[in-house]
Amino acid sequence: MKKWIKAASIRALRTVAQSALGAIGGAAMFSEVDWVVVGSTALLAGIISMLMSIAGLPELEKEKEVG
Repeated sequence: MKKWIKAASIRALRTVAQSALGAIGGAAMFSEVDWVVVGSTALLAGIISMLMSIAGLPELEKEKEVG
């Protein structure tokens, strides 16, 4: 369970960062960034990532095959 939490958290953090960068990139200028939209988009992406990880994480499945 500890390995799953670590792997799922890393995956979710990467997804959050990618979503935030995508939302920020949509603004023409940095001063025009709607930070509420960036935050909510990134948070939702993180939640979805954690929920998707319940189905399984490929990196943990590889460990089972090898070990």
